[in-house]
Amino acid sequence: MTKSTFLHLRFPFSFFLLPVFLFALAVTRSDQTFEVIWIFFILHFLIYPASNGYNSYFDKDEKSIGGLKEPPKTTLELYWWAMALDGLALVMGWVISWQFGVMLLIYGLVSKAYSHPAIRLKKMPVIGWLAAGIFQGYFTFLTVVLGLNDLGIGGLWEMQWQIPAVLSSLLLMGSYPMTQVYQHEEDSARGDRTISLRLGILGTFHFTGVFFFFSNMGFLTYFYCYFDWITAVAFQVSLLPVMGYFLSWYLKVRKDEHQANFEHTMRLNLISSLLLNVFFLGWYVLGEG
Repeated sequence: MTKSTFLHLRFPFSFFLLPVFLFALAVTRSDQTFEVIWIFFILHFLIYPASNGYNSYFDKDEKSIGGLKEPPKTTLELYWWAMALDGLALVMGWVISWQFGVMLLIYGLVSKAYSHPAIRLKKMPVIGWLAAGIFQGYFTFLTVVLGLNDLGIGGLWEMQWQIPAVLSSLLLMGSYPMTQVYQHEEDSARGDRTISLRLGILGTFHFTGVFFFFSNMGFLTYFYCYFDWITAVAFQVSLLPVMGYFLSWYLKVRKDEHQANFEHTMRLNLISSLLLNVFFLGWYVLGEG
């Protein structure tokens, strides 16, 4: 594997998607160590890097992308490594169950449709946004629940799984446009009409702010009704630094839109992911205790 291929697989970027896995783990209260480690590895070391690599191969970005400030040129090797990681994920997924394997296959197909020139959901602002938010949130949450519990596909329709799965998507659908806010020039030149490009820079901030408010209220209600007020308040407190940074960045962008750049975007992703990971992991550990 060349250095270029390794960098484009963007293994560290999986950290930004870890909150969905930890949220599902905390809700299921699973104590099946093998399944937890197995599913974690499949998602964060195989499925997500494969999706990153596949996307990079067809995008051929020359400017900053998520997790890479200066992406190197891609080669055909990247394509085959992405396919190999996907294939290995499917084989390993079947160890859990065939239903789990099928859900991994569906996720992989959608992630490819997002980038492949024959379909390229990335060119469709609303559909691309929905696909990313639903499959990285709702669908992934339910995939983890299915893998950690002895239940069939039909069992996933229970409200105890559906409500947190929907909340996962709401959070991602609000934050996802922010990951595109610094890529307007390159996306526009390539013909990709992302949701952030359609909203504009300030519009993206307004959109994310509104979505964040409603998803946050959803989490507050969920934790209060299904668990306790301490959990609900703890979640709000854990996100205060995220709100503070977002507001501070927004005020800078209002004065100078060039502040909507790679560095600020990655910093927001890191702060929000870190705090969400700490909260969900802490909630899981304390709940188990």
